[in-house]
Amino acid sequence: MSSSRTVRKGAAAVVRHAFLIVAAAVMVTPFLYMISTSFKSQAYVLTVPPQFIPNPATLDNYVQVWNTQNFGRYFANSLLVAVTSTFLSVLLSAMMAYAFARFEFRGKKLLFRVVLLGLMVPTMMLIIPQFILAKGFGMLDSYLGLIVFYVAGNLSLNTYLLRSFFVSIPNELDQAMQVDGAGPWTRFVRLILPLSTPALATTTIFTFLATWDEFAWAATIIRDTELRTLPIAIRLFQGANATQWGLVFAASLIAIIPVIAVFLIFQRYFVQGLTAGAIKG
Repeated sequence: MSSSRTVRKGAAAVVRHAFLIVAAAVMVTPFLYMISTSFKSQAYVLTVPPQFIPNPATLDNYVQVWNTQNFGRYFANSLLVAVTSTFLSVLLSAMMAYAFARFEFRGKKLLFRVVLLGLMVPTMMLIIPQFILAKGFGMLDSYLGLIVFYVAGNLSLNTYLLRSFFVSIPNELDQAMQVDGAGPWTRFVRLILPLSTPALATTTIFTFLATWDEFAWAATIIRDTELRTLPIAIRLFQGANATQWGLVFAASLIAIIPVIAVFLIFQRYFVQGLTAGAIKG
């Protein structure tokens, strides 16, 4: 019996690992193809059979991308908007989550449900109302028009995630600091935030990724070519009748660099947050 059970476990392990390898290959292959194509000239992009390893390889796509259509300026625009939006969204969400997790006030449950409604409304349904608001407040064609709505669009998810983490922090720690004369703001800065690094890292990664990749809202309100963000710049490399895929993939790989950098910086805390959530769940 023990030998047959061992055989079954071994077979199950082989099947499981085979499935994971196939799934990983399916997910990684498009990314590897994008890298390969970014080093090909346009003449070799659509060759049949396709060349997975570029021969000859060239850096012309990267040079052309960076030196045409003010790509460097668009990269800086996206970085400014994404960093500012992420900082403000995480900060405001943390303060809101702290209020919902630690204080009792009239209408608390109702207000929290209103916040959660933001998770249930598709983003594309809000484009027209947001445009009307932005036009009314004079925020069209401006960084402010992007940042304000990016911050607002991420508040619901961030507040929900952070509140769930703040609730798990023992109230006794707050009470101990309160006995020592610490006010709500001091407890928030010196107790809640330091203990919530994994949750803050998770929301930072999610928010930065959402704002960095956002296209629809930026394309709706930005008309000034000097204010364009990176997704719009990448779209410019796609023509109506033909697309230079080498340029598109090279631009896309350049756009991935900040996302990878943010993830690597917060990776340790991000994994801690996922582990803590799994244990508590």
